[in-house]
Amino acid sequence: MSKFKDGIKQDTENLKRKVKAIKPSRWIILSILLVVTVLSYVFYGYIFGETTDKNAWCHTPNTGVALLDQVCTYVPDVVKCIQSVTILLIIVTALSLIAYKIFGNTQRGTTIYSLIKSLLNWVTALVTIVLILAIFGVDTTALITGAGVVTLVIGLGMQSLIADIVAGLFIVFENSFNVGDIITVDGFRGEVVEIGIRTTKLKAAGNVKIFNNNAIQGVLNQSLEPSLVKTLIDVEYGEKLPEVERIIKQHVGDLKIAGAVDAVSYDGVASLGASGVTLQFTCHCNEPDIFAVSRELNAAVKNMFDENGIGIPFPQIVVHNGDKK
Repeated sequence: MSKFKDGIKQDTENLKRKVKAIKPSRWIILSILLVVTVLSYVFYGYIFGETTDKNAWCHTPNTGVALLDQVCTYVPDVVKCIQSVTILLIIVTALSLIAYKIFGNTQRGTTIYSLIKSLLNWVTALVTIVLILAIFGVDTTALITGAGVVTLVIGLGMQSLIADIVAGLFIVFENSFNVGDIITVDGFRGEVVEIGIRTTKLKAAGNVKIFNNNAIQGVLNQSLEPSLVKTLIDVEYGEKLPEVERIIKQHVGDLKIAGAVDAVSYDGVASLGASGVTLQFTCHCNEPDIFAVSRELNAAVKNMFDENGIGIPFPQIVVHNGDKK
């Protein structure tokens, strides 16, 4: 019985999370449209009654103002548009929740859900336009199948749109990267927040960079493997290197770095600088933690040097007075 209750509680929490995944603006618009739709059925006779029905004031308005009478005759068509859009949005919202339930539990699933949601938005926009045109008496069949429309769409850049859609599908199905991964594209490093049917969005430092899917090339996915964190620190030339390395090897294993996935490693002499010998320390971490771990590693190595009396050089100026003769 306890497992059954826990299961119900978990399902409830999942449903709340799925509902929160839908934008509040969509809920507001859907609520308004739903209220108008319900009222349209309540006053159905006044709006959609036969022309001979005296209660159907929208068919035979008599306000005394010609313009207002003309506007009233369009009310039934407008209400039909609202009803159609409301039903369509309810269906799309339900499909979005179902897709989130099926795919939204993993990082890979979230990526597929993002693509499905983008596709649903495009389909919703196109179907809405067709429905509205049909309600107002436009021959949508001829409009859709007409060669002139196809030519017009291609002329407006359909080739680029198709290229973006195909590239987006390949990104998802080839698993090049997923929502939540940190990647570098064209010199911009950021977290993938959305993979749409046409564009991909990266977020870094509060900024969102939007790439057309077809323009994404040479991607560096930094989330597939643990990232390398490296810190370089100098010691004075006056310090005896063998003694410094003995101290380092004795204490480097004791360094605890929050966020690191392995122990800190001393790699040896990286270079000989102008005022000191440069030593290199490395460890690995997950890419989202790389900057925090880098700061932790710098502090830990500096403290280790201070605690063991290893001198770190600072810029100095040596003044030489030559022989006056």
